[in-house]
Amino acid sequence: MRRRLPPLRALHAFEAAARHLSFARAAEELGVTPAAISQQIKQLEDILGVGLFHRGTRLSLTRAAALVSGEVSDAFDRLASAVGRLAPDGPARPLVVSAPPAFAARWLVPRLTRFQDAHPGIDLHLSATLRLVDLDREGVDLAIRYGPGRYPGLLVERLRLEEVVAVATPRLAAGLGEVSDLARATLLVNEGIGWDPSFPTWPAWLSEMGASPAETLRLRPFGDASLVLEAALAGLGVALVWRTLVCDELAGGRLVALFPGRPLASAYHLACLPERAEFPPIRAFRDWIKAELVTT
Repeated sequence: MRRRLPPLRALHAFEAAARHLSFARAAEELGVTPAAISQQIKQLEDILGVGLFHRGTRLSLTRAAALVSGEVSDAFDRLASAVGRLAPDGPARPLVVSAPPAFAARWLVPRLTRFQDAHPGIDLHLSATLRLVDLDREGVDLAIRYGPGRYPGLLVERLRLEEVVAVATPRLAAGLGEVSDLARATLLVNEGIGWDPSFPTWPAWLSEMGASPAETLRLRPFGDASLVLEAALAGLGVALVWRTLVCDELAGGRLVALFPGRPLASAYHLACLPERAEFPPIRAFRDWIKAELVTT
């Protein structure tokens, strides 16, 4: 059956403008001018014989356009996915890896030169976010995530179990020989850790270590793990952190683990679409990161 479709360029202009509700933002995404977007949409309206936008102070969809805009977006997503599967390793397609910001900055980025040296033909793009991305829809090849590892529909490989450890600079650590000494120390707090129920608070950790927490601990809050680590490196206090994020600092002597680490229930996992798992760039990154974590 022959499909009767208007020009693909005009449909693409409509899809982008409907998604952004802005001709200017659609033009920026598609690499054309707002006038070109307006012209393509006018062409589409003439072909279809129906208005698609109310062009007032604020751009809005007509009722007819609102009914189909989601389906048009889905169709372009499916088309992009199909084309990607036809030529997954083409020279214009980068390998897109999504990772948590602290893991990306503290562990992954310092090691990426080794990956690039081993695979100079792979153009790797790194996206740092805690958000659960839709790999197929958003064009992400691999996602590194910390948690229980339940991601339905994806191939999931556990990279390594994690543990929490108390760390400080060598100078600060010299005066903290016993767990009870921490009651008089400044304790750095990651306020952004609430999403991980397995990560202990300072009072809970001290209790587990056999110390009776003081009624008033000297807590200094920071917004995320990277800030806590920088504060610890600056000697501002003692930090409870994931060991993976400080393995280089511990190995280099810039930080000291004060006491034995406490294993956590969660782990780092690597997830990808099952049908893409063996494409050469994805396979190469999977093999590389697993080998790196073994030697870390």
